[in-house]
Amino acid sequence: MTNDDVLSIFKSAGGLLEGHFILTSGRHSRTFLQKAFVFMDPPATEKLCQALAAKIKERWGHVDYVVSPAVGAVIPGYETARHLGAKAVYVEREEGKFRLRRGFTLPAEARVVIVEDIVSTGISVRETLEAIKDAPCVILGAAVIVDRSAGRADVGCELVALASIEVESFAPDEIPDDLKGIPAIKPGSRALSQSPAS
Repeated sequence: MTNDDVLSIFKSAGGLLEGHFILTSGRHSRTFLQKAFVFMDPPATEKLCQALAAKIKERWGHVDYVVSPAVGAVIPGYETARHLGAKAVYVEREEGKFRLRRGFTLPAEARVVIVEDIVSTGISVRETLEAIKDAPCVILGAAVIVDRSAGRADVGCELVALASIEVESFAPDEIPDDLKGIPAIKPGSRALSQSPAS
């Protein structure tokens, strides 16, 4: 699957948005990939995640567990795990930090890949790595549907991307004049509050 194929799926789902957006990283952009519009369509999600699973298998072979950061990557993490024949777990925020909760564990010697939906700066992948670094598993690397940094993001480990594109973004103190006049929208999920697991 090519970059154009992936972007075509986002466009068809109405998930390629133009305007003024505040990304999960805090940076500003004219373009936002609204993956929620893609992940509400099971056939489109299956197509992307099946292709991502194939890239993961090609790079690392057998995978036992997929770990994804909640909330946005839970669906693609699960669907990619399904195509890998692996188990799917996720990390959630607890007191501001990602942690394995709900009784999730990563067994000794389990071969683990982190699956994320979209990478801009790599923060969520790095935080996921931090959350599982003390588990006795083997962390192979991370995989993402779209790397919007075109390979520049520091995710803290090897990264495999289904699509790698460059989407211009700006630090909060470097917003160009044309964006300053447009109200900013923050469509990401990082600031969502999550109640403790019951």
